[in-house]
Amino acid sequence: MDRYSDYRRTARAIAAEAVALVPGPNFERVYGVSFHSNERPLVIVIPIEGPPAAIVPNLELKSFEAIGFEGTVFDWRDQDGYADAFAAMAREIPLRVLAVEGQEMRVFVHHALQAAYPGMRILDAERDISALRRVKTEAEVATLEHAIAVSERALADVLDRVRVGQTEAEVEAMLTAALFRHGAQGHSFDPIVAAGDNSAKPHAHARSDYAIRAGDALLFDFGARVGGLNADITRTVFVDHAPEGAQAVYAAVLAANMRGHEVTRPGLTAHDVDDACSKVLEGSPFADRIRHKTGHGLGRAVHEAPQIMRGNFEILEPGMVFTIEPGLYAPGAFGIRIEDDVLVTQTGCRSLTTFPKDLTVVGQC
Repeated sequence: MDRYSDYRRTARAIAAEAVALVPGPNFERVYGVSFHSNERPLVIVIPIEGPPAAIVPNLELKSFEAIGFEGTVFDWRDQDGYADAFAAMAREIPLRVLAVEGQEMRVFVHHALQAAYPGMRILDAERDISALRRVKTEAEVATLEHAIAVSERALADVLDRVRVGQTEAEVEAMLTAALFRHGAQGHSFDPIVAAGDNSAKPHAHARSDYAIRAGDALLFDFGARVGGLNADITRTVFVDHAPEGAQAVYAAVLAANMRGHEVTRPGLTAHDVDDACSKVLEGSPFADRIRHKTGHGLGRAVHEAPQIMRGNFEILEPGMVFTIEPGLYAPGAFGIRIEDDVLVTQTGCRSLTTFPKDLTVVGQC
């Protein structure tokens, strides 16, 4: 079985003649390395039969050789443009139907393919192609656990050093330094470090002009990237003390998080997990503070299948990894989110995150 066999099967299943991959998580899954997406198109075309072909910028040829590509390479130089390379590939591999990654392929690459293959039908097969990453291998799970352990060690370091008067940007800088000190190869995504009213924005940006105050909620959402796999962890702590009323909100979020762990098992659907968590939040006095679904798949991309939300009846299988991250947010006041990365096992689930979730107060003098 060659390394393209599952992509060929996918193409056949959706009545396509080939699958195209561009730099991103699916490309990394096949070749074990990443290439940057920039103004220069790099495309792999995997037909249902026969060797693949690739469009490669000439300046990337030496790096591309390292992946052990088995097919024909059509390279092109900046001064010549890439149209001739696409046309040469079209002569090598005639196609009428091509499946592409709709969330990864950029519009200008799509247009280049369409120009080289007039009349060819291009299918958005993102769901089918990315589904091949849903169930993780043992090696991928081990790498995820390593990335999570790196993240947790970094967070422990930073929490010991948080003080009233620091800015969010200063704390974010400490977190970044700690991540790389403990072995991160990159960020899974730009970290979120948000205090006070900023913590009520689920995708906040660290401020350099806000000094953390006593009683602030301080939310960390971040992850280390190791070996092409991404951790994604959120913990919310309080600085100096937890103000009156915050404990009840925190308890509701924690109860929803724990409920997600309790119900997750093979055979349930993503809908079931979100429904169970959401009902805990909806049954609390803070139901008007719900802003998002319970979670998302995690692996080579930070957000991938399965999406843990109502209406998604995708059945959970052993080997799937996803987040359980309920949250409650009061605009202008504070927000709380608690996020774990969990692995679906044969009988239930196992939390890959182990960082404590009890209400925590930091920065006390």
